[in-house]
Amino acid sequence: MTARKGAAQPGRTALVVHHDLEAISALQRALTENGYLTIVARDLPTALLAITQHYFNVGIVSSRLAEGGDGWPLAGVLHLVFPKAFISVLTPEEPDVPTFRSAINNGVTEIYQESKEAGEIVRAITARLSGSGPPEVLQ
Repeated sequence: MTARKGAAQPGRTALVVHHDLEAISALQRALTENGYLTIVARDLPTALLAITQHYFNVGIVSSRLAEGGDGWPLAGVLHLVFPKAFISVLTPEEPDVPTFRSAINNGVTEIYQESKEAGEIVRAITARLSGSGPPEVLQ
């Protein structure tokens, strides 16, 4: 028996943390279509509460929640609490050396630009998790 498209599959839970409701909605829709139960948060306190209440396989965090760069420490917390999870960070600009340093220091699996379509980001994540896709090349 196969899961119907859009139905959350057991053990597939994602956390999306972003300040913009439109971005949250698009990512949630794409994740749900790929079988993930998606928990969303718009700020740091809500995200931390969600981390205490759920087990996450995927985390998608904006690098900017209330102010520039405050999403990186949250990504680090997600990595510490869920070391096997795929943790990604969305950045508004082209990644540079400080961005890559933040990603390495916080255990981030992948960096995506916010300008990419939500479906494209989720497809890249699911491909990496299934082992069928190469590491995402930033454009």
